[in-house]
Amino acid sequence: MPVPAPYGTGLEPMGSYHVTTFGCQMNEHDSERMKGMLESLGYEEAAGRADADLILFNTCSIRESADNRFIAHLGEAKRLKSEDPERIVGVGGCWAQSVKDEVFERFPFVDVAFGPGQIHRLAEFLTQDSLTAQGYFEFEDFSGHLPAKREREFQGWVQISVGCNCRCAYCIVPQTRGREVSRDPHELIAEIERLAADGVTEVTLLGQNVNSYGRDLPKESRITFAELLGQVDAVDGIGRIRYTSPHPKDIREDVILAHAELPALCPHIHLPLQSGSSRMLKAMRRTYNRQRYLDRVAQIREHVPDCALTTDIIVGFPGETEEDFAATLEVVDEVGYDGAFTFIFSPRRGTEAATMADPVSHPVKRERMERLVELVQRRAKERAQRFVGRSVEVLVEGPSRTDPARLRGRSSHNKTVNFEGTAQPGEFVDVEITSATSTTLAGHEKLLSRVP
Repeated sequence: MPVPAPYGTGLEPMGSYHVTTFGCQMNEHDSERMKGMLESLGYEEAAGRADADLILFNTCSIRESADNRFIAHLGEAKRLKSEDPERIVGVGGCWAQSVKDEVFERFPFVDVAFGPGQIHRLAEFLTQDSLTAQGYFEFEDFSGHLPAKREREFQGWVQISVGCNCRCAYCIVPQTRGREVSRDPHELIAEIERLAADGVTEVTLLGQNVNSYGRDLPKESRITFAELLGQVDAVDGIGRIRYTSPHPKDIREDVILAHAELPALCPHIHLPLQSGSSRMLKAMRRTYNRQRYLDRVAQIREHVPDCALTTDIIVGFPGETEEDFAATLEVVDEVGYDGAFTFIFSPRRGTEAATMADPVSHPVKRERMERLVELVQRRAKERAQRFVGRSVEVLVEGPSRTDPARLRGRSSHNKTVNFEGTAQPGEFVDVEITSATSTTLAGHEKLLSRVP
């Protein structure tokens, strides 16, 4: 659905806005679309909430910690609105979708609420003659159709699908983003070609389950995820391709081979484990077992030996015994991940896991988490040592967060690299790696690498 005015028309300012984003890369993408749409209407971005006429939150409902952080921020918005009743407060994203029947009752100062499939309706709301509280929660459209204001001009998110057909016991995504819908491949390639023409050199393909892409498309336009990767790789100007997130049950040999064969496809695969116990995986409804997962890892190592592997792991799922947790530690040790996102289980309302018996006590969860993090970091540090003494290509993102005198960028293996050099953001440079931790690499720019 088009927004009421084209992007970049130089309209007189309608006011100022501020967007706070919680959660995953899909939310980051959606926020960029919100910002682009608002600026197409004539809004200007404010430095902080206190300076904004329109305060927006793009929310996450995957984990309880994100909910709690958002509620605290919402309290500040309530105070600011009490000081200026004309100020508009909006709540979008997965949390808004999950509490759609009670959001205005619980938070009467909120003016507009909308789910992930209704971002375009925010423009409709703001251009009404009279603003009254509205909620928009149907699954109607891709936010990828909207204009974007990118955080970095040389990196772009591309939404290839939305929703998920899996029914993992702990996950609320199918309720908040609906069933899986793939975007037309011709539309996607046209968008990526426009991004490349606009100076984007690195694209990240987004979906709840990217490697099941295309299965719902009409026969005449249906392609596989591996075929899509090949088409993106062929776009002139795109130097790096990333994607997130795949599902172990759907990652097939053609996708793994694409990592070995396509020059722009980064040697990094995020392969969520969740648990190393087949019993727990069955309870989670993950539709694969421990051995099938390890077979996928072996296949990746065979075809792409230097591939970086990262993962997600849940600690303390209902019924998890010490033996189940030990099985997770065994897999972590055997695989040797380059990094992991680790989470203590928290029940999400409306999910099967929220009603499961035999919960794990919080002290046990914390103790297990400590053991898991120690092992993940130790193995990640060991894995990172393979880069020491090597030259790696780095896409420069800006100054280092810990030392402004140095630069920060990211390698094709998705490792943060802090280094000494003179390159500018958006440039690809070779960096000689001199040291490594579990999360970062350090080194210095090879100046000779920049000479033609």
